[in-house]
Amino acid sequence: MTTENSLLSETTLILFKPDAIRKNIVGKVLSRFQEEGFRIRGIKMMQLDHAILADHYSHIADKPFFPDIVAFMSSTPVIALALEGDSVISRVRDLLGPTDSKAAAPGTIRGDFGEDKMVNVCHASDSIEAASAELKRFFKDGEVFSL
Repeated sequence: MTTENSLLSETTLILFKPDAIRKNIVGKVLSRFQEEGFRIRGIKMMQLDHAILADHYSHIADKPFFPDIVAFMSSTPVIALALEGDSVISRVRDLLGPTDSKAAAPGTIRGDFGEDKMVNVCHASDSIEAASAELKRFFKDGEVFSL
């Protein structure tokens, strides 16, 4: 999503995964995003069910580890975050580090708080197209605000 403020301004989806909820680190991670100048446009806690997870992970639904992902992602509520900023999609992914937390450098979010490929603190959209679809999947009309 682009705003009138800047052609580089985008909105992305972040999901704080069950490990972030259990470890009580959501505030620490959120503060890292805000320190980068990103703006919260929507935030809510929600329990994910099989239907939304099957839709969200449809690209890997045929993989043998898919049931493990569904079990993990539905094990606690998650926090969905709509975050806006210049080049936010790529910059958030840089802040997070690689998907595999074991390969993430110290100082990245996953390097500091993650454990492996699944237990890795946050999901983040990987493209403008994915962000648009994911924001619609996790936020209803009127739940993402522009200030």
